[in-house]
Amino acid sequence: MEKVTSDTRHYLQRLVITNPLRESVIRQVIQTLQPALGSHGLDAGCGIGLQAFALAGAVGPQGHVTGMDINREFLRRAAELADRVGISRQTSFKHGDINRLPFENNTFDWLWSADAAGYPAEEPLSLMRELTRVVKPGGQIALLIYSSQMLLPGHPLLESQLNATSAGIAPFHEGMKPQTHYLRALGWIKSAGLKEASVQAFVESFHAPLSKKIRDALLALIEMRWEGAESEVSPDVWAEYRRLSEPESPDFILELPDYYAFFTYSLFRGRVP
Repeated sequence: MEKVTSDTRHYLQRLVITNPLRESVIRQVIQTLQPALGSHGLDAGCGIGLQAFALAGAVGPQGHVTGMDINREFLRRAAELADRVGISRQTSFKHGDINRLPFENNTFDWLWSADAAGYPAEEPLSLMRELTRVVKPGGQIALLIYSSQMLLPGHPLLESQLNATSAGIAPFHEGMKPQTHYLRALGWIKSAGLKEASVQAFVESFHAPLSKKIRDALLALIEMRWEGAESEVSPDVWAEYRRLSEPESPDFILELPDYYAFFTYSLFRGRVP
């Protein structure tokens, strides 16, 4: 049985806390994709199932969403949440690797993968061919990718210095070929032979006054975004970041009466010929 570490529990907690930030964007993306009522889809890299639930709502009671993830603890939590919100009949969860999907050819009407496929993709063409394999002809493949943010308004130099660290540019890394970066996914889709290849950006923004739920979510996102970056910036840069990001600080940035933040997601999609 897979051991549940304190790090995994902490990450799970953060997923739940930050989810309110993404809910509106996810709804917008699903409305754009318009999965057919009664269709069956795959959420590849489903995490704890939060987006699978939204997708299941879109396909209706006659539809079905299969969530797949490589982390068994995520899947266990997803199944528990599905029972809790009363959507277990429309969802199921399966253990598997996104690079070697445990499904037959032409199984699904569509495939969705958010912050999973391409994180990273050393062999993006092989990945796209594997994703395409399990989708029926005419079905849509959608990759949703977190692509940018501005969380520290008024401090562009500080935020750019944090973004230039390994944590800030992940999943890109030194020596990685540019064409394997996830924001080059439009090329992957075309190379895999998918039709109607396109990309569209979605923006979510927040401003003061912040509700407690959104304030807590933004705090968790700020902490997650540059976690582990301390060793790659100067002590002065890190001290400035902590001064702005610690709730106990008199300069805590989320308390600004004119606080404003945004982040973007990019939707890459194509249709199986």
